[in-house]
Amino acid sequence: MSDSAGSGESGGVAGAGQDAEADGEPPHQAPASPEGDRLEGEVTSEDVVPSSAKRPRISEEEPGLEQVAKPVDMHGETPAQTGLLQEDPAPPEQRTGEPLQHEDVGEEAPESGGGEEEECHQNGNGGHDAPLEEGETKPEEELNDNGSADIPSEGQRLGLDFTQNPQMLTGSWTEYSNFPENYLKGCKWAPDGSCILTNSADNVLRVYNLPPEIYSYNWDSLPEMSPVLRMAEGDTIYDYCWYPKMNSLDADTCFLASSSRDNPVHVWDAFYGEVRASFRPYNHLDELTAAHSLCFSPDGTQLYCGFDKMVRVFYTDRPGRDCEERPTVVKKQGQNGIISCFGFSPCQSVYACGSYSRCAGLYSCQDGSLLALLPTRHHGGLTHLLFSPDGNYLYTGGRKDPEILCWDLREPGKVVFSLKRNVATNQRIYFDLDQSGRYLLSGDTERVVSVWDTQTAPPDGNEELLQPQLMFQAHWDCTNGISIHPFMPLLATSSGQRQFPSPGESEGDSASEGEGDEAVVSPQETRQDNALSLWWAGPLGPTAAAAEGSQEPSTEVVEA
Repeated sequence: MSDSAGSGESGGVAGAGQDAEADGEPPHQAPASPEGDRLEGEVTSEDVVPSSAKRPRISEEEPGLEQVAKPVDMHGETPAQTGLLQEDPAPPEQRTGEPLQHEDVGEEAPESGGGEEEECHQNGNGGHDAPLEEGETKPEEELNDNGSADIPSEGQRLGLDFTQNPQMLTGSWTEYSNFPENYLKGCKWAPDGSCILTNSADNVLRVYNLPPEIYSYNWDSLPEMSPVLRMAEGDTIYDYCWYPKMNSLDADTCFLASSSRDNPVHVWDAFYGEVRASFRPYNHLDELTAAHSLCFSPDGTQLYCGFDKMVRVFYTDRPGRDCEERPTVVKKQGQNGIISCFGFSPCQSVYACGSYSRCAGLYSCQDGSLLALLPTRHHGGLTHLLFSPDGNYLYTGGRKDPEILCWDLREPGKVVFSLKRNVATNQRIYFDLDQSGRYLLSGDTERVVSVWDTQTAPPDGNEELLQPQLMFQAHWDCTNGISIHPFMPLLATSSGQRQFPSPGESEGDSASEGEGDEAVVSPQETRQDNALSLWWAGPLGPTAAAAEGSQEPSTEVVEA
């Protein structure tokens, strides 16, 4: 990866904590230097304890939860903050360490899940459906492409358990209270599971380390999370993504890409928050144009960027303006609209593009030729899509669209089943699949997270509506982002949306053409909640179960 920075290409480019040149940039940025990225109170010893702020919100501040698949008539049950100590699945001496703190390069090693990139995700060997037995674990050489032996132990690979409500462990909310209406726009786990990346309305990307207490199950002492890095873009961030081979043991692989309005694509160093390189796309008038969507190829050698009826492919080892152009409309035939999202098949040399023209297309990775154009079934422009781990199915979701559709790619055009969620605005509402492809999770504009078990769908489904297995209220406001940890039963959720004083009142064209994340809502209808939350979605030990059972449920009924 070239270390050449894009100096002079973007007036708003700033390192971690630098003041961007946009008028709306928050005043609370830290100085731009590796030392400046350290937050006050952080400890950089071998114990790697994150800075302590305040305890996570509990009791009346917690959203209510509801048990399995009932109408969303949720009671305000308080997620347990204490008494959640699970029976330790493995002795401490068998664990492989704690996540690498970004400011201490090369000292602490993460519990690397480096094998998330193996072909087809190597599903079927336990996955997340149940705790893996000792003989079911994957070999080290399959789990870590970088040759590192620092992988999670067998006992830590617990499966997701959605027979009960996930328990909120900690989160970050003070960080987003210093800037008016600083709502989040999604969250994404790093490929090795060591940290979380968030995007927010102040045009700052933040990196949070996974609290080390998670590994030791000391959940009663979890502090509020604080970012270890802030990377400020100069304008509205359209999209962002991790390098798929990212491993905290190898600093050269720790980077991410972001695209913002009127700026080139920036590649950020995930240790120091500095711009490593820039990719400069130009239009037919030789004017710099911003990418509306980004995605690295599975091997990380290429960066795909979405534009209006165009995909441009850059090579990650050649920063600059040289790229391959792949139009999605040829001789007035093809996929129209702005390419708003990407997805790569885990088993075949195929990628999918979603567009604001409400359709998705399948393309060859070799030359970008159109293989299939799926029918226009969505009511709004596509904002997110995912392949199943076996590559046979494609999930698509759109803005102002109440459905996530599951397409059978063996019969292009066939919808196997649909998943119902509430999406009443143009905001991008993410959904995610676990590594086994069994569970699909999505938030919605009504504050609810829904969990679907895709294995309960009939094998010969004919566009049937699949009912959720579990629904719970994660936040007091729109739950727009959700991300499942690569190898632990942890969920990350983000919340918030643009608020207006009264229905129908607008602030003008302040949102980007691509994302359009404005929400016309009444303050009486929703309660502002801009936060990142971390949830435990694994099995609970006897001690935790007893503590959970001893809690008296709240009598407050929260309508979703």
